[in-house]
Amino acid sequence: MTQLDPNWQSDALDPSLGFFEQTLAVRGGYHRTDEGEHSEAIFATSSYVYKNAQDAADHFNGNKKGNVYSRHTNPTVRAFERRLALLENGERCVATASGMGAILTMCLAYLQAGDHLLCAKQLFGSSVALFDTYFQAFGVEVSYVDCFDNAAWAAAIRPNTKVLYCESPSNPLAQIADLQFLSELAHGHGALLIVDNCFATPVLQKPLDLGADVVIHSASKYIDGQGRVLGGALIGSDELMEKAFGVVRTGGISLSPFNAWVLLKGLETLSLRMKTHCENANQVAQFLTNHPQVKAVHFSGLPTHPSHEIAKRQHNALTGVQGGAFGAIIGFEVADQASAWQVIDSTQMISITNNLGDAKSTITHPATTTHFRMTPEARMQAGVSDGLIRLSVGLEDVQDIIADLSRGLDSLGN
Repeated sequence: MTQLDPNWQSDALDPSLGFFEQTLAVRGGYHRTDEGEHSEAIFATSSYVYKNAQDAADHFNGNKKGNVYSRHTNPTVRAFERRLALLENGERCVATASGMGAILTMCLAYLQAGDHLLCAKQLFGSSVALFDTYFQAFGVEVSYVDCFDNAAWAAAIRPNTKVLYCESPSNPLAQIADLQFLSELAHGHGALLIVDNCFATPVLQKPLDLGADVVIHSASKYIDGQGRVLGGALIGSDELMEKAFGVVRTGGISLSPFNAWVLLKGLETLSLRMKTHCENANQVAQFLTNHPQVKAVHFSGLPTHPSHEIAKRQHNALTGVQGGAFGAIIGFEVADQASAWQVIDSTQMISITNNLGDAKSTITHPATTTHFRMTPEARMQAGVSDGLIRLSVGLEDVQDIIADLSRGLDSLGN
């Protein structure tokens, strides 16, 4: 159970009591207005009105707490930030316009020319493009190691390393980094460990509890859960989040009030959805493992996965899932690109789209979509082969998901 900060509590909750996580996901972080609304309000305003000129000056100069301008202070956005911080066991959250906006904020807040950014090779293609195309041009050194190779991380760290950054699980192979090891490595060298927790969500994994300094989310994925809006977030200590807030405040990488409201509603059902996502994925992974046209299945829930044991140790926040809770992103490989496209094009229910974390199952070919900006050499180093397919297992009946995949896979043998 988690104790609510009295400054964050919903008017419906007594801050002297402890509440379980699902209760916080539904009620945490919101102050009801004088109107008495039951559902959180959307504050669709760009600016705010003050009692007089002195009151306005006091708000702007910090003598009085309150709203200044919705680029950086909005009650609906603040409610989302507070609720997500509670779920991640963080002191504070800073919301952004998208997941990539959160990663950009990370770079601007914690790196400068002459610093070294040490990353996992297994990253979303746009993250690699941001680091290599822009931040290296601004004088930040960037290097990459396999996320699961502790020795490689230790060998690659430098005196000027300021941030260790990884996705765990990673996109699109769901590879797992040893977060406790990386946190000790980072802190021993005066660096930060920053973890993208998009695939696991705080329901399955809490990186801050494992030693990470900052957690990043593309809230567009599981936190929304229905592919409706874009959003991102960073969660960590007050000190680190104040640096991130300065970037968002000045740079305008802001989450809109409407999107914040949608994401608030997504958090209410996140735990319930993740349970079904995980149970469906476990069954789909077994089906793919047994299909003769599938060369390899990348899913940490399989006992044969090289990171299965560490995934079991780190993904311990959701119980009662048959087969264990390992997320719902599965990478599987067929012979080549032509075969992968044939499987994808043969689906009649699963959506062909680059989004993930949706109630609807989605499928894509990473080499020609999400990771196409990477060089062929970089893709291969990240494990993104031409025959790789990424599947985000949704909330449909699992037998229908399996039947849809079978249409394409079975055709490869004809």
